[in-house]
Amino acid sequence: MTEPSSLDLAEKKVTVSVFVPARNEAENVGALIDKIARCFDQRHIDGEVVFVNDGSTDGTREEAEACAARYGFVRVFHHRKSLGLTAAMKTGFRHARGDIVIFLPADLESDPEEDIPKLMSEMGKGYDVVAGWRQGRHDNKVLASGIYNFVSRLLFNVPAHDMNWIKAFRREVIEELPLRSDWHRFVLMIAADKGYKIGEVKTNYYPRKQGKSKFGFSRIPISFLDVLVVKFLLTFSQKPMLFFGSLGMGMILVAGLITSYLIYLWLFAHTQQRPILLFAGFLVVAGLLLFLVGFLAELIVSQFERLEELESLLKKGRE
Repeated sequence: MTEPSSLDLAEKKVTVSVFVPARNEAENVGALIDKIARCFDQRHIDGEVVFVNDGSTDGTREEAEACAARYGFVRVFHHRKSLGLTAAMKTGFRHARGDIVIFLPADLESDPEEDIPKLMSEMGKGYDVVAGWRQGRHDNKVLASGIYNFVSRLLFNVPAHDMNWIKAFRREVIEELPLRSDWHRFVLMIAADKGYKIGEVKTNYYPRKQGKSKFGFSRIPISFLDVLVVKFLLTFSQKPMLFFGSLGMGMILVAGLITSYLIYLWLFAHTQQRPILLFAGFLVVAGLLLFLVGFLAELIVSQFERLEELESLLKKGRE
């Protein structure tokens, strides 16, 4: 990854960092940055643009560098190859300096002149994260997106209708977001799980005029599998015994019921069911093993929490 010469300028305090990830968006970059510049100027915002070029193979790099030369508040970072949106988010969040970080797409489906003020105004009401809710969307992914958002609201109890659209974060939120592969879809759920207050604001949706969408239907089944994984981790990562212990206890309980039934058959029907007895024994062993796994997982979580505490203390010491 390389950084532009504009980074050599003296660091200055910024209020808002607009994070823009892009891959092959050469036709849109200039117009997008111009719109952000007008918004900053008209609203008197001390802001910056953190532009992450995710391994583009068209002229995105050159367009971004030209914008950085034209506007002093633009900072450009490059991935040598495409690493995906989550990796771009890691890069952008790491280098953002603002107290509020706004995520906008590079495709101009969102209008920065409209949406930056809307997100900031909603953040002023005391929210830690504000999500945009697309209005007037009529593309061929509306149904799939609607189902995905409904399932996500149901599983995570997040009061938002559009999980994967523009967002604004307070700095402390992005510092606590664990971002694994393709987890950019779940930042709202993770933030809500950590106790941050989630807000929502309606925003206009503008169909793409230039370039091609990078998100296809092949991602839909992967997204639903990821939803289940994230739900499992958020529910049980801090209390693994609840999961493994419950399974183990259930197996032992079923084994106890089977054994009681076999004793009844032996006493009153004078019959023996050896295969069923072996199955009951297997359930007991499996249940005990699950209990053991639960204890080990609790020890791992305990050590992880200590490491997080040490990391937090070291960070405070550096500050």
